[in-house]
Amino acid sequence: MIKGLHHNAYRCRDSEETRRFYEDFLGLPLAHTLEIKESKSGRRTDTLHTFYRLDDGSYLAFFEAPDMPFEFKAQHDYDLHIALEVERAAIDAMLARGKAQGIETRGVSDHGFIHSIYFRDPNGYVIELTAKTARHDQAMDPKSNGAREKLARWQAAKLSRQTTQA
Repeated sequence: MIKGLHHNAYRCRDSEETRRFYEDFLGLPLAHTLEIKESKSGRRTDTLHTFYRLDDGSYLAFFEAPDMPFEFKAQHDYDLHIALEVERAAIDAMLARGKAQGIETRGVSDHGFIHSIYFRDPNGYVIELTAKTARHDQAMDPKSNGAREKLARWQAAKLSRQTTQA
């Protein structure tokens, strides 16, 4: 059935500005560019679709669609962020590189099972670079981490709060 992620796609303000961040700064090679002149519904457009390759064969993709309104805003981590896996040694190097280049940079955050740093790309998206710790696989194992039970408790507490507030 589902084999894996092929790509995630986002809007961008400017394809070249986006390329500089993803290819020149992060090191993700521009793999494909598709010019779209007409949508599948027959609407005329002038859109550029770009794809940046990750080492696992998946892609981050972007649409520059100047003829279609879109509200770009600085995303909060909880609203939208893109987390990319790196080796632990890359965390410190990329943190220093981001600061040296004047890119909004935060971290290092120790989440127990991963260490993360954060950047803001030219479109307002939060980009997280994350490295697994020795605890990662155990922490992400639903057979032993209680993920379903924690979700059930969350839902019950949320329902209780909503009932109390009503």
